[in-house]
Amino acid sequence: MMQSTLHVGIIMDGNGRWADLRGHSRWVGHRIGCRAVREVVDAAPRLGIGTLTLFAFSADNWRRPARETAALMRLFHSYLTEDLGTATERGVRLTVIGQRGRLPAPVQQAIAGVERATRGGRNLHLRLAVSYSARDAIVEAARQGARSRPQFEQALAAGEPGAAQVDLLIRTGGEQRLSDFLLWECAYAELHFSPVLWPDFTAAHLEQAVDDFRGRERRFGGLLEDVPCA
Repeated sequence: MMQSTLHVGIIMDGNGRWADLRGHSRWVGHRIGCRAVREVVDAAPRLGIGTLTLFAFSADNWRRPARETAALMRLFHSYLTEDLGTATERGVRLTVIGQRGRLPAPVQQAIAGVERATRGGRNLHLRLAVSYSARDAIVEAARQGARSRPQFEQALAAGEPGAAQVDLLIRTGGEQRLSDFLLWECAYAELHFSPVLWPDFTAAHLEQAVDDFRGRERRFGGLLEDVPCA
């Protein structure tokens, strides 16, 4: 197996459009999107991904109709509870970033339970961004008194090694924007925009994005010869 060192972030976009194209309710698109999550999580370690951060629900998504947000919260709760056994068996550590206080109590309880149960996972660190805003996270880091880059990174990563810097950011669904996701952490991330709607995104698409990433030259503002070999 390839050494798992990459931090990959994914903006999972296109569930609603996928459902609309097929004459289904948006709920169906979100439900099928969970299947893509499972496939990507399963494939990540063999592709050298050590940390995978998935943008599941933004702080701005609360503006959507209450019926849709309630359905998304139920789906998120089901994912946490139903996939717990699989996560522990496969050595996946699962944590959640975002404004937990805005989440329904059962979801908060499920998060706490799955984080405790999977804390020993070593094959993959799966981070779910739920009710998340990068700008709010930066403001909170400033409120904590972070006054230097290392302090900011420590505050934003919540003490999680490997979470401070994103190597590759993928957005599905054809849109080409960051949408308030990991803004600080993506300062030098390589960007990969896929036209594939999230429910149709597969392990093969993830592998293609990682292969594309590995073919790029990363200089971090310097010259190529100044960049240490990985």
